[in-house]
Amino acid sequence: MLLEILTPERKLYTGEVYGIQLPGVDGSFEVLDRHAPLIAALGKGKMKVLKDKSHADHYSIEGGFVEVLNNKATVLVEGATAQ
Repeated sequence: MLLEILTPERKLYTGEVYGIQLPGVDGSFEVLDRHAPLIAALGKGKMKVLKDKSHADHYSIEGGFVEVLNNKATVLVEGATAQ
């Protein structure tokens, strides 16, 4: 799945990933390769980018939205820092 993480200032990440774990406003959830279309609001918390089954990157986000469509996830966040 193609992932793009965007902030108002810049593109934070673009690349192929296995999945992502996100802090939704009603609790955490995970989006994996070939996920059904989805739009969800994100809360403040930790986002985990699963590059493959054994490697992950971690980000702290300030809230925003995620859209999943045609095996592409776009994460729009107010702010994010790599951990």
